[in-house]
Amino acid sequence: MNPMIEIGPEFGNREKGMSEDYDVWKALRALVEDADRKFARVRDVPAYGRVSQNHLFHEVFDAYTLLWKHQQQHRAELVQRGLKRWEIGEIASRIGQLYFSQYMRTSESRYLVAACVFYEAILSRRYFEGSEASTKDLGVRSKELRFYARFLLVSVILNRSEMVKHLMDRFVALVDDCKNTFRETSFKEWKQVVQEIVRFTKVDKGFSFRPMRYCATFDSHRASLPYVARFHAKRVLKFHDALLASYHRNEVKFAELTLDIYRMIQCLEWEPSGSFYQKNMVKPSENGDVIDHSGASGIIDMHLAADMTDPTIPPNPRKATLYRPSVTYVIAVLATICEELPPDSIVLVYLSASGKAGLNNVSQMENSGGSSKYSRHKVLSQNSQEMNSGTSESQSNGKRELSCHDSYLWFGPKGNGGSNNLYPGDLIPFTRKPLFLVIDSDNSHAFKVLHGAERGETAALFLSPLRPIFKNPSDVNSLNGSQFTFFLTAPLSAFCQMIGLVPNEADLDIYSEAENIIANAFTEWEIILCSSTTMNLVWAQVISDPFLRRLILRFIFCRSVISFFCPPEENELYLPLCLPHLPTSVAPNSEAVRSVVVQLAMHFDVADSFHFSNMTGLFSGGAWAVMWKIKLLAMVASGCCVA
Repeated sequence: MNPMIEIGPEFGNREKGMSEDYDVWKALRALVEDADRKFARVRDVPAYGRVSQNHLFHEVFDAYTLLWKHQQQHRAELVQRGLKRWEIGEIASRIGQLYFSQYMRTSESRYLVAACVFYEAILSRRYFEGSEASTKDLGVRSKELRFYARFLLVSVILNRSEMVKHLMDRFVALVDDCKNTFRETSFKEWKQVVQEIVRFTKVDKGFSFRPMRYCATFDSHRASLPYVARFHAKRVLKFHDALLASYHRNEVKFAELTLDIYRMIQCLEWEPSGSFYQKNMVKPSENGDVIDHSGASGIIDMHLAADMTDPTIPPNPRKATLYRPSVTYVIAVLATICEELPPDSIVLVYLSASGKAGLNNVSQMENSGGSSKYSRHKVLSQNSQEMNSGTSESQSNGKRELSCHDSYLWFGPKGNGGSNNLYPGDLIPFTRKPLFLVIDSDNSHAFKVLHGAERGETAALFLSPLRPIFKNPSDVNSLNGSQFTFFLTAPLSAFCQMIGLVPNEADLDIYSEAENIIANAFTEWEIILCSSTTMNLVWAQVISDPFLRRLILRFIFCRSVISFFCPPEENELYLPLCLPHLPTSVAPNSEAVRSVVVQLAMHFDVADSFHFSNMTGLFSGGAWAVMWKIKLLAMVASGCCVA
């Protein structure tokens, strides 16, 4: 069992005292048992599906409210009967767990912030740092370890880097102390948790220029907002739900949060704004006095979640995050989401897994002479026989097309057969609803066959490159997360990683200027897209949504950067694909797009790493550098650059 989610034992037995005190203690025991029983019920509720489970949440929350009030009102009697500080901390920790689980089900940030408030109160009041007797109690130390692991997870998701560092130091010291104190006990699982958080923070460190969450300050472009507001498609879809699933061997993770899923979660949420974000996370006591840490005391507001809603931002789209799921579980969750999807809404499906391309590399399918009609026919047929339609055409070049049973993604241990394989055809039934599919895999191009084979709604497809590409071959390390996902969630950071730049504080101005280059490019591309008369309805109906529009812009950036960075003859391996095609006005070779890549390359002095075919001679003598500096100064003077 995961040590982070284990439910601890009940309160220990106490000696009987005076009758009244005993009744108070007995009532506490009854409240604890009732709250724990209801907590277990909520913990077992599936984290997906729109069938309302709010009544269960309210029941368990009411149970903990009664428990908390009881221990506050009868604190003196309970302390006299032997109530320990760690027992109060355990109650508060459960409440924090409750809030976090509700955040994972609803994606409402207020629950995440409320969980952090409770955990931070436990830390500041030192509930688990009690008497010497409790430090010798393995059960109590296990509770303390779980508390730190949970608080670390919440702090990571909230991007509280200083708190993460502080908690890591305390957590590592606590694990070491437990190993020395309880020498006969194996702490292998906890040592693994330490390794996971160290590895996770090491990989993610150094590439945070701006929040990954959607921030109005950085992600809303004033010059293009009127064009977005005036844009009207025949149909407008609301981004309502997302399914995020990942399955890789040895991927960077902490608990059940992988690095790529973490980045996608951040990318699909609003950044709390202004004074709300700076709100003091630890509230004072109700009378304003300084809290006394010496006794088993402390007031924690049970209604914090209601106060944690930022009125300036819309609700986040709801996300179902699946860690190393089975194929059947992925299909079950997606089926539930699609079944309960409101009208005129769209589901984003992000699948990250390794795959197999079958007999031929699936990227060669369109070049093998086989018609798209033939490819679609094979997916729809759901069998491995070659169809007569188009067979002679595909075999005329001596190559064989792939069916939906030749190529797949692995969602399970290798070599375990078809039960762990997710085929392109498995997603066909869900195309009765609007889908935005992001396939991040070394076999992503196998899913091209979905285009045109939909059952009712044309799906939007983002397909990752088959291989990542870096300036330094040693950087091609799957343990650093997916390059494609990195581009979709933090484009400048991904660009720097690709060209081998390691950010440092001394160069903050350089990176700030680079962010401005990208922001101005996105402004221009938004105007181009919203002014286009040729944009496919699939993209037109989602362009109004800020999250999906930002993903589209970042895909354009990713595709253009890689197209000039990779060797031209190897485009098929390294370029991402989108289906249906975006307008040619934002193609990599269009002036509006190519000029941005040139500007960034010159800005970081890495132009010699790119393949600007007909512009190579212009880079000598610094002519382009001078021209770019003049242009940048002009942009700043005119107020075009983002402040």
